Amino acid sequence: QVQLEESGGGTVQAGDSLRLTCSTFGPTFSINAMAWFRQAPGKDRELVAANSRSSGNTVYADSVKGRFTLSRDNSKTMLFLQMDSLKPEDTAVYYCATGQYLGAYGYWGQGTQVTVSS
Repeated sequence: QVQLEESGGGTVQAGDSLRLTCSTFGPTFSINAMAWFRQAPGKDRELVAANSRSSGNTVYADSVKGRFTLSRDNSKTMLFLQMDSLKPEDTAVYYCATGQYLGAYGYWGQGTQVTVSS
């Protein structure tokens, strides 16, 4: 079973940057799509960015385009989210997820808190 572990969260000020890392463990040969989601207090979980290894496609939420950059390591089993120009509305718990294709995520991490103060 694939296990995911997020790291890199923290508390920063508006305009600062953070880099989140998602490490995967287990049968990573099955990993194709990887994504970051986030959930702010009182709100639904939303997709931040996702990548498909097979198609090479990367998608971003409109709210983060131009500020966040998604990348994977050469083995395609680690996922990174470079977050620049952070805003208070980016405050949320960020979750890593993997699956066989974009939109179908069967494995989730425990999440890492990102707090952006104004």
